Amino acid sequence: MRSLRAAGAFALLLIFSRAAQAEPYIAVQQGLKCSQCHVNPTGGGMRNTFGDVFAQNILPWKRLDAADTWTGALASFLSVGGDLRYDASLEKVRNQPSTNDFSLEQTRLYLDANVIPNRLLFYVDEQVAPGGAINREAYALYWSAAHDWYVKAGQMYLPFGLRLQDTSAFVQEVSGINMTTPDDAVEFGYLKGPWDIQLDVSNGTAGGPTVSNGKSYSGQFTFVQAGWRAGLALNQNSSAASGRRYAYGVFAGLKTGPVAWLAEADLVDDQTQGSLSHRNAAGLLEADWLITKGNNLKLTAEQLAPDLSVTVHRNGQTRWSVVYELTPIQFVQLRLGARLLNGIPQADVQHQQLYFLELHAFF
Repeated sequence: MRSLRAAGAFALLLIFSRAAQAEPYIAVQQGLKCSQCHVNPTGGGMRNTFGDVFAQNILPWKRLDAADTWTGALASFLSVGGDLRYDASLEKVRNQPSTNDFSLEQTRLYLDANVIPNRLLFYVDEQVAPGGAINREAYALYWSAAHDWYVKAGQMYLPFGLRLQDTSAFVQEVSGINMTTPDDAVEFGYLKGPWDIQLDVSNGTAGGPTVSNGKSYSGQFTFVQAGWRAGLALNQNSSAASGRRYAYGVFAGLKTGPVAWLAEADLVDDQTQGSLSHRNAAGLLEADWLITKGNNLKLTAEQLAPDLSVTVHRNGQTRWSVVYELTPIQFVQLRLGARLLNGIPQADVQHQQLYFLELHAFF
């Protein structure tokens, strides 16, 4: 069964693949939805059989000989996966001593139990390091017979814009919805033809205790074509003691030859009592250039406006990033990057330079 699944996934890769890399731009490069490579229909976390085969045969510069292709299958209905990220970094802040550090960013383990194959599954995403164990996702998911709609219930990442690996991106921080802030929710998804739609009702507390009878309502609508995609994301959170918080996002992807473009713009209107800023916004533009197989160059420009009642030049921040990603063999990726942050002149902490080398191991 495992060999048949791997063979089928590899055949699909031969049909679909035009060498691409990981993260959201893989979907743009391939003209596919996130659910093509991930167990989670909205992306992120554990890779499915297609994603595992892609990561070993198409993603790396060179595949080392192996007796079989890893699909994560422990038994007919049980699969595992994992991610480890380890960093060496040098950070310079204006008028402060520079710091350098070795750190384990995260180690995650995934478990997928297909109790009714292709229809009903139970899924767990557990961060086991650093520090104590932290549950990120734990849910049950029921697929329709045609796999064109599903219902999911449990703790999960809410859908909102591009699911970026970099949770420090301005668009991730402004919305407050990313892969470090899962919530207890019920989600309905519709994936048919070019449409990829999710509707969620959640506690709106990012996994924290519920303090009111309010709830958070999210909607994401994406139209996917072979060479481009565009989407709209909405969130209303009324779980605070008083007031509401609204978030709006538009995002898109475009393929131009070997370059995949990603763009997102988010606006937050915070009407909760005691909020420091009522309206803020962020934007991101990213280009991923697949130089050759296994070699990707990522260029990113970001803009943050923490308070739209103040002119951007008085409180705005910009961040520029360049990251070279080398995937020499299957299961291993090296990321060498530099980031430059500039903010208001009088705030030293908003003038930073960061240089890093990251080891990403996955299975």
